[in-house]
Amino acid sequence: MIRINLLPFRAARKKENIKRQITVYGLVIVLLFTVMAYYFLQLNSTLSNLKDKEKAIRAELKTYQATVKKINQLEKKIKEIKSKLAVIRRLEKNKTGPVHLLEEITIAVPKDKLWLNSYKESKGSLKLTGTAMDNETVALFMTNLEKSAYITRVELEGTKLRNMPKFKLRVSDFVLNCKTYAFKPKKKAPKKKKKR
Repeated sequence: MIRINLLPFRAARKKENIKRQITVYGLVIVLLFTVMAYYFLQLNSTLSNLKDKEKAIRAELKTYQATVKKINQLEKKIKEIKSKLAVIRRLEKNKTGPVHLLEEITIAVPKDKLWLNSYKESKGSLKLTGTAMDNETVALFMTNLEKSAYITRVELEGTKLRNMPKFKLRVSDFVLNCKTYAFKPKKKAPKKKKKR
């Protein structure tokens, strides 16, 4: 019987399989490193592009910050100017109001029949004292005052007849209380309902 020794053939095949496996393993590792290097370079390129964009955006932002600072300064100036204008309007209103009020009172006075002795205005209340030829003249003066846009209410506090023997006249001294355009009635707070 013939015996064939197959061990060297099997050993050679084993060596060849091991070499092939090592080669495949090495190629896989090389391929893996190549892919990793490619992604690393791509990510590095993307990162450098993003850094360049960030620098450009930061530079642009600095120019906007200067503009925003100017806008804030302008808004502050606008607020100051608006507040000054409001003060000026209020002063003009307060200045012209009394002038118009005096004009309206002057127009309301019946000529050569009524003389004003005093005029006192405070917080929307006006007190007038004077002398008239008679009570009808006082009534006419009150009617004329009520027609004014600057006087809202006229009330007679009282009249008093007085003799002037030097001129041989009887005159009426009067006191009027008025509410002017500056009068603002106090609003009453609504009553709260009691819970039962």
